[in-house]
Amino acid sequence: MPGSAYKKHLFRTGLVLNLIQLIILKYADFTLSPLFSLINVNADFILKISEIIIPVGVSFFTLQGIGYLINVKMGWEKPEKKLQDFILYITFYPKYLSGPIERSNHFLPQLKVNKKFNEGQVSKGFRIMLFGFFKKIVIANQLAPYVINAYSDLNSINGYAAWILLLIGPIYLYFDFSGYTDIARGLARTYGIELLPNFNRPFFSENMTTFWRRFHMSLSSWFNDYVFKQTAFKFRRWGIYASVTALLVTWILFGVWHGAGWTFMVLGFVQAFAIIYEFFTKKWRLRLFSKAPVSIKVWISRMLTYFFYSISLVFFFSPDISSVSIIFSKLVKIKGTLILINEISSAPFMLLIYIPAIFLLELIENDFGAVYVNLKQIWWRDGKKYMFFRWTIYCLIIIQIIISANLGKPGQFIYANF
Repeated sequence: MPGSAYKKHLFRTGLVLNLIQLIILKYADFTLSPLFSLINVNADFILKISEIIIPVGVSFFTLQGIGYLINVKMGWEKPEKKLQDFILYITFYPKYLSGPIERSNHFLPQLKVNKKFNEGQVSKGFRIMLFGFFKKIVIANQLAPYVINAYSDLNSINGYAAWILLLIGPIYLYFDFSGYTDIARGLARTYGIELLPNFNRPFFSENMTTFWRRFHMSLSSWFNDYVFKQTAFKFRRWGIYASVTALLVTWILFGVWHGAGWTFMVLGFVQAFAIIYEFFTKKWRLRLFSKAPVSIKVWISRMLTYFFYSISLVFFFSPDISSVSIIFSKLVKIKGTLILINEISSAPFMLLIYIPAIFLLELIENDFGAVYVNLKQIWWRDGKKYMFFRWTIYCLIIIQIIISANLGKPGQFIYANF
C-alpha cells in the first residue's frame, strides 16, 4: 500500500475510533437506541456499557484527539514521537474535567522545553486559581441552587421568577465555567504549562458573532477551524450559501456536542440563525444606527446580545422541549407576587457587590484600556503599603471562599456533564 494511502487509512481509522467512542459512551441512548429499535435489536447492552464506563470529560479529549489527527493530516504539525507526551496532552488533569480544549500544536511544544522551578510562575498560577475559586464558590455556587431548583420544578415558579431565572442564567454559567477555567489554567501554570484562554469579557460583545469569539473560546475556535472552514471549503462552489451551510452544520454539531437531546440541537440552530442574521443584515443595521451616538449603539447592542443569549440558554438548562415551552409561557404571562431571591444565598447582598465589581473591572479593561493599565501598575507597585494592601485583599478573598464553601451549596462544575 503506498505511503499516502496508508496515512489516509490511518487518519480515517483514527477519526472513526474517536467518533465511535463518543457515540457509544455519550450518545447511545439518543442515536443507537432508535436505530436498533427499527431493526428489532435489543440495544440495552450498549446503554449499560455507556452507563458503566463513560469517562469524565469524554467530549473534551475526543475533540483534542480529532484536532490532533487533522493537524497532522493537514501538515500543520508533525506527528508526536513520544507516546508519553501525547498521553499527557490528552489526559493532562487540570483541563481533563471541563477543558479548555487544548490544541496539540500549542500544548506539545511546551513539553519539549526544559523547565525549572519558577517562583513567579507558581505565584501567578496560585493567584489565577484564587480568583477562579472565588468565581466558582462565592458567586456561582450561590446562584446554582436557584437555577437548578427552578429548572427541576418549573411549575413552582411564577412569571417574575421566570424572568429572574432567564436573566441570571448567563451570569451563573459564566462564573461557574470561567471559574473552573481559571482554576485549571492557574494549576497548569504552576507546572509551567500555559493553557489556552477560554473567556475574554464576553458580556461586552456587541453581537453574537463576537460573543462566541469571547465565550468558551477554545471550543468555538475548534469548531471554526475544524468544522466550519472545512465544510465551507468543501462546498465553496455554492458561493455565499457555502458559508450558510457550513454555519448550520457547525452550530448544530456545536449544540449536539453539549448533549444528546433535541434541546441542544435547537440551541445550536438558534446560534446559527443569529449569526446568519447578523451577516445578512450588517449593512442595514449600520444604516439604522448611523445617526445614533456611538455609546448608545454600543450599549443597546450589548444588551440585545445578552438578552438573546439569555433566551438561548433556556434550551441549555431545560431537560426537554416541554420544559422550554413552560418557561416561555411563564415569561409572557407575568402574574403572582414579586419573589425576592432569598434562595440564591444565605447572604444575597454579597452577590450584589461581587458581581457588579467584577463586571466593572471587565468594563474598564474592555473600554478604558489605559485606565486599566494604570490600575494594574498601582496594584503591583513596590513598597510595604502596596504589598500589605494586596495581601489584605487576598486574605479577604480566601476568608470569603471558606465561608461560602461551608454554606452547603452544590459544588459540581456544570461543564463536567460534557
